[in-house]
Amino acid sequence: MLELRNISFNVNVEENDKEIIRDISLTVPDDKLIVVTGPNGGGKSTLARIMMGIEKPSSGQIFLDGEDITGLSVTDRAKKGIGFAFQQPVRFKGIQVLDLLRIAAGKTLSVGDACDFLSAVGLCARDYIDREVNNSLSGGELKRIEIATVLARGTRLSIFDEPEAGIDLWSFQNLIQVFQSIKKRNAGGSILIISHQERILGIADEIVVIREGQVSTQGPKDEILPGLIGSADATMECRKNGIPHTGSDEKEDCREEDQE
Repeated sequence: MLELRNISFNVNVEENDKEIIRDISLTVPDDKLIVVTGPNGGGKSTLARIMMGIEKPSSGQIFLDGEDITGLSVTDRAKKGIGFAFQQPVRFKGIQVLDLLRIAAGKTLSVGDACDFLSAVGLCARDYIDREVNNSLSGGELKRIEIATVLARGTRLSIFDEPEAGIDLWSFQNLIQVFQSIKKRNAGGSILIISHQERILGIADEIVVIREGQVSTQGPKDEILPGLIGSADATMECRKNGIPHTGSDEKEDCREEDQE
């Protein structure tokens, strides 16, 4: 279980402190899928980066199973089982997909095991296992490969920052199934997703709404989601991809931004 206690985060802008996160206390229980949503600029992605240790809070504490991990580095948090998938995955020229999966797993994966992880995210393993993680891959392909690395690591807490950003419609539809699969495969582990997308909110166990750097609402999906649909608190849209919040396949027109 991850617990945030009174987390605040300030940045210095033109010699003035700007408050991005304000006194947030939040618990991510074991074996739950939590979706964090809310208006743009509310501090959601910053909060995710603080959980991973990419950013350090200005004040407050972070606990993992009762242990204070506030001062731990990204590497040390990863060793304790926290994984992070970026909104825009990093490209690694010269590194093959198989190598990346082995690095993520922290051991020498067999080709068969690596192929299983790729298949789990909807990729034909034989077409990708020897490819470089470079500009030849589209945004959707990179996103799925990154999620495969999270599967390979077998994290206790997997954090995904707007996973729907920059992917095609097929990849997005498959993404929902992937998250459900991760939850089943990693019994006892937790998933936290930063998302504006109604379909992703629809698979949550609990929803947290962040607004102006604070938790404005949180609770079980069945209690929170009906009040969010179409509201200003949850911008139910895939801003960069053109996915409407209606959830209708016929109306969706999701295009890859960086298709090569």
